[in-house]
Amino acid sequence: MFESKNKWEELAEQVEDLVSRKRYAELRDLLLPLEAADIAWLFDELDEKAPHLIFRLLPKELAAEVFVELDSDEQEILIRGFSNTELKEVLDELYLDDAVDIVEEMPAGVVKRILQHADPETRKSINEILKYPDDSTGSIMTTEFVDLKETMTVEDALKRIRRTGPDKETINVSYVIDDERRLIGLLTIRTLLLAEEDDVIGDIMERNFIAVRTLDDQETTARALSKYDFLALPVVDTENRLVGIVTVDDAMDVLQEEVTEDMEKMAAMLPSDKPYLKTATFETYKARIPWLLLLMISATFTGQIISSFESALAAATILTAYIPMLMDTGGNCGSQASVTVIRGLSLGEIEFSDIFRVIWKEIRVAAVCGCTLAAANFIKLMLVDRMLFHNAMVTIPVAAVICCTMVCTVLCAKLVGCSLPLLAKKIGFDPAVMASPFITTIVDAISLLIYFQIASAVLGL
Repeated sequence: MFESKNKWEELAEQVEDLVSRKRYAELRDLLLPLEAADIAWLFDELDEKAPHLIFRLLPKELAAEVFVELDSDEQEILIRGFSNTELKEVLDELYLDDAVDIVEEMPAGVVKRILQHADPETRKSINEILKYPDDSTGSIMTTEFVDLKETMTVEDALKRIRRTGPDKETINVSYVIDDERRLIGLLTIRTLLLAEEDDVIGDIMERNFIAVRTLDDQETTARALSKYDFLALPVVDTENRLVGIVTVDDAMDVLQEEVTEDMEKMAAMLPSDKPYLKTATFETYKARIPWLLLLMISATFTGQIISSFESALAAATILTAYIPMLMDTGGNCGSQASVTVIRGLSLGEIEFSDIFRVIWKEIRVAAVCGCTLAAANFIKLMLVDRMLFHNAMVTIPVAAVICCTMVCTVLCAKLVGCSLPLLAKKIGFDPAVMASPFITTIVDAISLLIYFQIASAVLGL
């Protein structure tokens, strides 16, 4: 249940008060009705000793759910404070994919201790999943699912689900396999409950299904779950043998990570896997400085262009006042086009084969936008700059130069903004790298060249 921020702050104060007065029974009763994610939020608000105490008060199953919701730093602190028995109890309650996520984020010493206290079967499964590439579907799947045989009856299937279900991540869908573990169908719990007990699984299962492969990109798999509104997708190997499933909660985590990564790249930053407030200053510096240096160096080209037209600027100094406006407008137009195309690429709505359709559309958009901006700018130059501010240097030829440059700049910016991400995708680069800062630098240089060329032609400089 969602509460206001004040309610949560009051709850945190109440928890701290009960901890300080050692009213542990009341504290346990206060925490039990809460969701695991809410208890994890409380951990972040309390002092360092309180989380260990609260964790020990919670039932094993709830404690494991809370542990999964914590940040990796908080998980590490808890693990280092666990006894061997407590660590094993937590590991026994975790689903396999959650255990794998924790192992991937912990330091080597902590990982060694985790694997030492995991049971042999869990340890083997963890090691198998860790062998898959980081961005693959195999790295986010879980092997905890219900499998059935097509020769079973509904009664046999329900008995198997009751017996093995408590240890599985989901029982909403069961997967039907043959003797060689090849996936041949699936069955929802709804179908099972509505069928007769003596019905055979092979007769009522769904044979048309969608499956993904272990080496498929995890983002593609996550988007497939979103597209088809599935709660889980079966994962098969190259021989169509069922090796795991990907659930919707893992897909949501993948999509969130991908969106965050794209936003950081589009802002000219190296991606980070830590929350902002928990990222050290030097780490933030390292993530930002490479792109800042590159963009600073590339921006020197715009300075060189201005220097090469010093004589023209000296003859018509009024042109200098409108350089920032033209550059900013071009950068904004390029950013609009690039962000739209990058989003379309990430959602699978645009492919490289659509490049000419995209360019033609952006040309039409640029023509309308450019003419609108130029008309508004001409009125502003004549009414505000010339008449209101009495700037006699703003003549009709000067206004014409500025407005013509505006139309050309918008057109070029839109073309650069829409085409560069598509080209980057084609040659294997992340399209997000071609977003705002990089495109803005290119458009700045182009807009200056256009500006001075038109000024030279119209004003005879």
